[in-house]
Amino acid sequence: MKKITFILLFFLISSNSFSHMGHYKNFNNIEMEILRNGEVIGYNFYFFKRDGNNTTVTNQIKFTVKLFGATVFEVEGYGEEKYNKEQLISYESKTRQNKKNKFVDLKYDNQSNKFKVNGSSYTGLASDDNVIGNWWSHKILQASSQISPISGSIKEQVVTFLGKETIILYGKSYEVEHFKLQSKDMNIPEDKRLDFDIWYDKENSIIRKVTYSRMGEWEYRVKEFN
Repeated sequence: MKKITFILLFFLISSNSFSHMGHYKNFNNIEMEILRNGEVIGYNFYFFKRDGNNTTVTNQIKFTVKLFGATVFEVEGYGEEKYNKEQLISYESKTRQNKKNKFVDLKYDNQSNKFKVNGSSYTGLASDDNVIGNWWSHKILQASSQISPISGSIKEQVVTFLGKETIILYGKSYEVEHFKLQSKDMNIPEDKRLDFDIWYDKENSIIRKVTYSRMGEWEYRVKEFN
């Protein structure tokens, strides 16, 4: 099937997406399992809390990679996105990655209409067109750049529509749209590069599965949501 790049992709996903947060008004939580080389090694949970026009999305992630019984890579983190109606107004996260502390403290500035970012990898201003690079929101498929939820770095991206597919997860089949999300510049170092396959369930407004290759074959997949 002919590939459709980001510009046309916007219309495919967004024709009925004027209210982004409205798609998640009935969500309480999303539970994703994290697998490496087919083995479950951790989790990525999202929790939704609402108070009038304000929505808070809490992110918890933890996984451990072991080799011959010894831990060689581990991540544990917590993040909190706050929205007023459709506008992201703040994001804070703390992550422990291989005994290194990483963080993001982001605030929306009403005067400049930009994000003020204080992160372990970047400090400065960012366009409010950026999205936080988490897997709960399909808005990541509409954006031309994202802010790392771990370090605050800004990464330009290109999203390509690959086609409609049927996938099976936990014994159930889902009709999904398959996308490729990559760094705009694929010549940057591999550990900084975006290169993901994403399967989006448009009917339920949820990303069902994400895969990528980096020191093994990784998969994030939705086990349950309500």
